[in-house]
Amino acid sequence: MHDKEMYEAGLAMRRQVLGDEYVDPQLEAAKTDPVWGAIQDMATEFAWGQIWTRPGLEPRIRSMINLAMLTALGKMPELRTHVRGALRNGVSKEEIVEVLLQATVYCGMPAGIDAFRNARDVLNEAGA
Repeated sequence: MHDKEMYEAGLAMRRQVLGDEYVDPQLEAAKTDPVWGAIQDMATEFAWGQIWTRPGLEPRIRSMINLAMLTALGKMPELRTHVRGALRNGVSKEEIVEVLLQATVYCGMPAGIDAFRNARDVLNEAGA
């Protein structure tokens, strides 16, 4: 069952963090592909609507947590997306480096090097 209010709150947060330039193509693709649409709806409603909108942590902190978790999981395309989001949420380049160093200690050098390589590319693209 779809919760329209939670979806709309999630969509607003998703746009705030990731920007229209990321969100719009995802939603456009979802219109013509029901498989992609299913995961886009779920991500928007649950991850962005139910979790990211909770008052317990500000989006800036959630961004930093995501960077560490995505490093641990080795999910570099998502890490790149969330480095952009972290910058939009006011996380500084220096703070991103510190989060990735912390993650490297606990996740291992190969995961950390991969995360740094991908974050460096995004930071350079963003002029950070």
